[in-house]
Amino acid sequence: MRRVLAALGLVFLVLVVSALGIVFVGVRQYEAPGPLIEQRTVVIPHGGTEQVLLTLQQAGVLDTGMLTRNVFEAATALTRVDGAFHAAELVFPAHASIQQALFVLRHGRPVVHRLTVPEGLSAIQIANLLEHAPYMDGSFPFPAEGSVMPLTYDYEWGMPRAQMLSRMQHAMDRALDQAWEGRDVDPTIMNRQDLLVLASMIERETGNPAERPMVARVFLNRLHQGMKLQSDPTVVYGLNQGAGPLGHALSHADLMQPTAYNTYVIAGLPPGPICSPGQAALQAAAHPAPGDQLYFVANGHGGHDFAATLGDHNRNVSAYRAGRHAQAVAPR
Repeated sequence: MRRVLAALGLVFLVLVVSALGIVFVGVRQYEAPGPLIEQRTVVIPHGGTEQVLLTLQQAGVLDTGMLTRNVFEAATALTRVDGAFHAAELVFPAHASIQQALFVLRHGRPVVHRLTVPEGLSAIQIANLLEHAPYMDGSFPFPAEGSVMPLTYDYEWGMPRAQMLSRMQHAMDRALDQAWEGRDVDPTIMNRQDLLVLASMIERETGNPAERPMVARVFLNRLHQGMKLQSDPTVVYGLNQGAGPLGHALSHADLMQPTAYNTYVIAGLPPGPICSPGQAALQAAAHPAPGDQLYFVANGHGGHDFAATLGDHNRNVSAYRAGRHAQAVAPR
């Protein structure tokens, strides 16, 4: 009987020592540095533990040995109380251990991407920007012209493009509401759409913030007097619906094209915006500069010269042409 008890004790001791050895090896593997040479961004898909482990192995975060698999699965089960894995784009540090990998999977912040929509883009150009934005998903409806607010937008991997478009359009709705509610009332700007159309023209006419309220005043003064607005960007938009530059200077024939947007031909504002204006252009439309200016022309120095009379305007035009001629014949 003593021999039997001794044998059982020995077996028990061996089992305990073996178990402790397994635990020791497991703990060491759990904390051991992984094979990743440098920090890496990995997209973790939806799925169970096995799918997540396979993704990390394929990305080189964890090695492919059976011990790593067993430790990863056991550690995941034992630490389940710490939370579920996130399906997201996550950053894993160099030589991440299984312990560190599990922490990132549960508590790491998803990578943030940014989409910048510059001021003055047309709906065609914005749709192209959204279509080619990386790490987004799905299709989206073609945006209405002028419906998107030019800003920089943050997003994470897998964001639906339709959701991003909706977010950009809500931003424009808010900005337009604010501009409309705080505007200097003008009888020729009868609703929010008129304000948006005017702002889009201002946006395309000048990139100089200081000039935008003055451009707004010229257009409003012309509307008051029943004069055609004669805005070159509206001509371009009428010819190509915002596809981009024409590739040539506007000709007399272009200016006479009877499109719905050609303000050399139509009276008043065009029927819709010609681009997405930014905050500064919206505010310029809502708060135009004072004055009686009716004309403006490029001055060749990155800005415009403004005039209240046709005579002054013609002199500004002549000065601009003379400056261009002088530049053309100057020795190089």
